[in-house]
Amino acid sequence: MTMRNAFARRFAAALLPAALAAGAAVPAAAQSLTGAGATFPYPIYSKWFDMYGEKTGVRINYQSIGSGAGIQQVRAGTVDFGASDAALSNDRLREMPRRVVHFPTVAGAVVLAYHLPGTSKPLQLTPEVIAAIYLGKITTWNDRRVAAANPGVELPAAPILAVHRADGSGTTNIFTSYLSAISAEWKDLVGANTSVSWPSGVGGKGNEGVAGLVRQTPGAIGYVELAYAKQNRLPVALVRNRAGRFVAPSLASTTAAAAGSAAALAKDVRTPIVNAAGPDAWPIAGLTFLLVYQDQKDPAKAKALADFIAWAIHEGQSVAEALDYARLPEAVVKVNEASLRTLTAAGRPVIAGR
Repeated sequence: MTMRNAFARRFAAALLPAALAAGAAVPAAAQSLTGAGATFPYPIYSKWFDMYGEKTGVRINYQSIGSGAGIQQVRAGTVDFGASDAALSNDRLREMPRRVVHFPTVAGAVVLAYHLPGTSKPLQLTPEVIAAIYLGKITTWNDRRVAAANPGVELPAAPILAVHRADGSGTTNIFTSYLSAISAEWKDLVGANTSVSWPSGVGGKGNEGVAGLVRQTPGAIGYVELAYAKQNRLPVALVRNRAGRFVAPSLASTTAAAAGSAAALAKDVRTPIVNAAGPDAWPIAGLTFLLVYQDQKDPAKAKALADFIAWAIHEGQSVAEALDYARLPEAVVKVNEASLRTLTAAGRPVIAGR
């Protein structure tokens, strides 16, 4: 390589982040994209798609149908992109007809929302109690193990209804990954996946369905993304984290979980961030992903999709906090930028000069 060519490559690499962020300002030839999948990020995706449409004229039609269904549609080739809170394993990647690239978009908190009339103080839950509730081993609210974590709180002798997702769900993958990390019994008996064989409880479809069941049912508890708990005005439990502190789900504690995992994410963005180290980390957190074929069939749509992703991981991050999602760590943004450079359409680079 000549000195001139080496300088040109370094100069192009230095300009790439700005070029990616600014590239979305020019409307792409394809004016419509379709996607489907996760309900977990739907509040921010809905906002993003509206903002991006106003900015560029590109319409993005998204079906919030759950991560499992989104993955199926990607595999079938019926959408331009899928969305999942569950990263695809190496085995699942090999099942896809072409190479799939993961683009993390934001981090979010999975929370335990509950409906417990007569209690005003926020409920505190330990990892052991959460696992026992979903294993069906703690069935009433005044169980001594629940009471031990909530000194001074008068708990009713009411039955607990554990609500879970009925559909294939990345939110379920985050929650069951957490349970597998903190409970050997859960890991052995149930495991982590987008869909599992639940030992107890009832199912609701989507984050919306779980939140609705909890809101309507005294004694219920269910796991949902933080924004859904807020939208439904449901109280959420504090959870004892890996450092031994009871923490509330918040933007700050979710950011702490993502930041604490940044080094591992830089090596592989599919790394789970549940049960993260750090005194302020929320323990049931996860990244959510766009799933995109590395080689696209339609060059115009490929350009439109790459432009949107570049906008989302840069300018789009500015609205994350307002919707209770954590921004991507800078290390993950850089991984996304590198992944964008690998996208091709009919074998040709989507981003000029990569």
